[in-house]
Formats: sequence, structure tokens, C-alpha cells
Amino acid sequence: MVLPVDVVVMAAGKGTRMKSAKPKVLHRLGGLALAQHVIDTAARVSARSVVVITGHGAQAVETGLCAPAGVALKYVRQEPQLGTGHAVQQSVPALADDGVVLVLNGDVPLIEPETLRALLAACDETHLALLTVDTGDASGYGRVLRDPARPESVLAIVEHKDASDAQRAITEWYSGVMAAPAGLLKQLLGMLKDDNSQKEFYLTDVVKHAVSLGQSVRAITTRDPVQVAGVNSPVQLADLERAYQRRLAHALMEQGVRLADPARLDVRGELVCGTDVEIDINCVFEGRVVLGDGVHIGPNCVIANATIEASASLQAFTHVQGGQAGVTVGPRAEIGPFARLRPGTRLGAEVHIGNFVEVKNSTLGAGAKANHLAYLGDADVGERVNYGAGSITANYDGASKYRTVIEADVHVGSNCVLVAPVTIGAGGTVGAGSTISKSTPAGTLSVARAKQVSLGNWQRPVKKKPA
Repeated sequence: MVLPVDVVVMAAGKGTRMKSAKPKVLHRLGGLALAQHVIDTAARVSARSVVVITGHGAQAVETGLCAPAGVALKYVRQEPQLGTGHAVQQSVPALADDGVVLVLNGDVPLIEPETLRALLAACDETHLALLTVDTGDASGYGRVLRDPARPESVLAIVEHKDASDAQRAITEWYSGVMAAPAGLLKQLLGMLKDDNSQKEFYLTDVVKHAVSLGQSVRAITTRDPVQVAGVNSPVQLADLERAYQRRLAHALMEQGVRLADPARLDVRGELVCGTDVEIDINCVFEGRVVLGDGVHIGPNCVIANATIEASASLQAFTHVQGGQAGVTVGPRAEIGPFARLRPGTRLGAEVHIGNFVEVKNSTLGAGAKANHLAYLGDADVGERVNYGAGSITANYDGASKYRTVIEADVHVGSNCVLVAPVTIGAGGTVGAGSTISKSTPAGTLSVARAKQVSLGNWQRPVKKKPA
């Protein structure tokens, strides 16, 4: 393309069948709003700008979407809503005259960039070009009427409700996606009338007006229904979610990732995998997740905004909650089962985090271990530290949080409380059951617990029998 591309996204509909207070185009698929998928795809065809037409829930839509890098995102409103043609008419003031306009639907999230590039090529900066579908069942869709003498040319699109029986027998239908030079599209939009059974301005009528001007209307056809599938109900959204996940799973396996069951994978963001990665069933990946070479992810793990380095292993039911700060798991680390890593966690090489251990905003040096039933929050843990079962860092005094420093080669016994701010000196040992509120010297044994007392002739209270 020599001319710049401007994209119009129709996102004004209410989506009554969704039965939701949320605007339809903000419902999520693969972790992103439906309309965000469309905007991101526009960026992948080098769009100069994206004009989103809002209506129902306009403020929520306009604050719920974001512009990809290098794309100018604009909003126009359709009030009242008088049909698809009327919707695109609202975008005219926001469109420059020197480009090609690509019209997309905000509730059709899975159209491929390659398909749009083919449509722009058919437009050739001169013609009105349509994306049509031929899947054998066109019920409810606008039928494509072609010129019998020149089947490559489109004469008109007739809406299902306005079609004759003979026209309804046609299996080729219009997807709602078109491309045209901006000047031509603006001229055609100005010719639209509401002389139909619905008293609406149909965008599809631009085809017959183009033909009346002697313009050749071109079309490319897809037989992939997923690319043009819209979302009008929770059932359709769920169906499209599975189609989206199948697409991602297939792409991962083509890269060499071993999925125990591609039907039981959910990627709600971006998943980047090295070589020889293995992912078991029912795993969920959110945000941006990077899995290094040889990483193994056990069943039923949830991982968000994290980097898992080479040969690390996450066992079943591990929850990695990276948040904005992210989580890093070092090479050859072993995590879980039933472990929880929270934002700001940085684990070194060969760290062990075992069952029912929670780590938050903490760093653990190479070879450190917290194997079961423990909490490390706001802590800096040195290399080869062994952190006992039931031990915690008391990092919050009710107003502020403080850090705990556990230097290299420390052994913390079971059921200890380290009251921050405190430093446990290198090579030291903290006796089981101790509450440590003062820093300890290196190489010492620190014990802080009440003296054991045993009372003889002790009898437990006996429950009285009911009278």
C-alpha cells in the first residue's frame, strides 16, 4: 500500500442478547476486550489511525480501550443509532481524504491480518472491496449479488429481511468488512437513504451506489467462519473463546511446545515459549508470560506476568501472580505444588519453594529453600538459606511495611517469626519456635522463646455431664 490506511471500527451496539450491563465490545476473549482485538489487528496492517464509533455505553468503551504504539486512536459517537451506514457516516469528519479506509466490526475479534492485507490489495487504492463468506448457510446475513456476465464483479448486497426467496438461496454473504479509498467512501456514504423496511441507513447500500457510478466493486471470499464470526450472546462468546484457544494451541505446538491436551489450555495475554517446553492440562496464562527452554508446567497452574527461566519446574496448582512488578523464577528452580508467588518475587537458580509457601516482593538467592507452610514477604534471602516450615516474616506493623534480610547459609527453624526490620547474620541459625525482633550476628545460634515448664499432677478439665 502506498496510501495510508485508516480503520473504522463499529462499536456502538448495545448487545441486548449478551444480557449484561457491560457494552458488548468490552466483553473479553483471550483476556482482551473484543474491540481491543480488532484495534490490535488494525495496528498489524500498519494503520495510521483507528476511528472507533461508540454509542451504547460510549464512555465505558472509550475509557476501556487503548491505542497500540504508533496508531492514533479516535472516537466518534453515533446518537441516535440509525443503522450501519449511519454509524460509518459519523466517522467521516475524523477521516482524512488521502487514505484508504478499512471498515471493521468491534464484535468480530478474530479476523487475520493476512485477510485484511488481501482485501486492501483487492481495493488497490481505487475500488470498493468487500470481504465475503461462503460457508453454505447464509441465514440472517446480507446476500452478495454478482454480475452474471462478470462473476468477479459485485452488483449489490441485499439484507436477509429484504431478500426474495431466490436471493435467500444464495450461499455467499457479506461479512461486514470492506475497504475503499476515503474520497470514494465519503461520496457513497452521502448517497445512502433509509428507504427500506427497517427505515435504517444500510452500509451495504454503498455497493449499489458504487455500481451506479460505474465503479467496479471487487470481493475476496473466505471459507473460514472463525475469522468473521461475531459475538452476540454468551454462548457465541464461549464458542469463539475455544476457537481462539485452539488457534493459539496449534501455533504453540507448531513451535515445538508439548501440550498434554490442547483443548485444556487458556492463554489470556501473550505466551512466549523456548524449546522443549511442556505444559500439562488446565493451565491459565495471563498478561505476558515467558517460559525458557526446558520449562515444565504441571497441571492446574495459573501464571500471570512472569518469566520462568530455563529448566525450572512448576508443579501442580502453583499460582504465580506477577501483577505490575512481575515475577522471575530462576533456572532449575522447583516450585510447588500449591505454592503462591506474588508481585515482586525474584527467585535465583535452583531455589525450592514448596507446598503452601507464599512469597511476596522478595528475592531468594541461588539454592535457597522454603519447602513447606511458610511466608516470605518483603525479604532479601541469601544463597543456600533453609527456611523452616511454619515460619513467617512479620513485615507489617499496621501502618508501614519493613524488610527482612536473611544472609547466606542461614538456617531458620520451624515456626519462627522474624519481626522486620531485622537482619539474620550469615551462617546463623534461628532455633525452632523463636520470635526474632533484633538483628543477629553472623554464625550464631539465636533462640527467643519462653522457658519450658512442666507441671506435675496436672489434670485436664472434665466436661460436666448434662443434669
